[in-house]
Amino acid sequence: MVRGKIHSIESMGLVDGPGIRVVVFMQGCALRCKYCHNPDTWSGEGELEMTPEELVNKVSRFRSYFERSGGGITLSGGDPLRQPEFLLEVLKLCKEKNIHTTLDTSGVGFGNYEEILKYVDLVLFDVKHLTKEGYKDLAGIDIDESLKFLEACKKSGTKLWIRQVVVPGVTDSEEYITALGDFIRTLENVEKVELLPYHLLGISKYETMGIKYRLEGVPAMDKEKCKELYKFL
Repeated sequence: MVRGKIHSIESMGLVDGPGIRVVVFMQGCALRCKYCHNPDTWSGEGELEMTPEELVNKVSRFRSYFERSGGGITLSGGDPLRQPEFLLEVLKLCKEKNIHTTLDTSGVGFGNYEEILKYVDLVLFDVKHLTKEGYKDLAGIDIDESLKFLEACKKSGTKLWIRQVVVPGVTDSEEYITALGDFIRTLENVEKVELLPYHLLGISKYETMGIKYRLEGVPAMDKEKCKELYKFL
């Protein structure tokens, strides 16, 4: 029986899709983003293991909270696409129970995307960088797999919310935001775009884990400037 490696579960998520959501943070991520605030989810191993049935039963306990708000379950990480068999079974069970499903992902998994997306109501897609060079520098891997996932989203007609972390000196120029707008126009079913200001809240995890923080010295993104860039976008 397939078992999922879970980092943690948040029962009252308010920023991870529509309504109140149960957010399941799954272990495993192929990316090593310079600004990642969850380096403890990179590893494919986790202390908490659950079957799909156990997870969905746990989520269902909060149904009275999230249903009234138009919420549901958000599978996040790490990246849930790194555990495709477990993810697919969880999504199928959620659909059987009529629970709204959201996938928070960078689009870098092990394939089978079109089958997975059959059971996904919404994708929160994290744009890292638009150029091959910028993506590799920021995320540590090539951009190709994430583009493959986006192509699957186009084919399936899945609704998209686009998210871009705005990092000073990296993704905060008007030129970059213009290019982001051009990129978004190539996609289909985009319902919302979010510019997320880069913050420093995860740095303590790097210190605890003994990992060098590669954006040391870069200040948090000014939230007002981020709002101006959103208007520009």
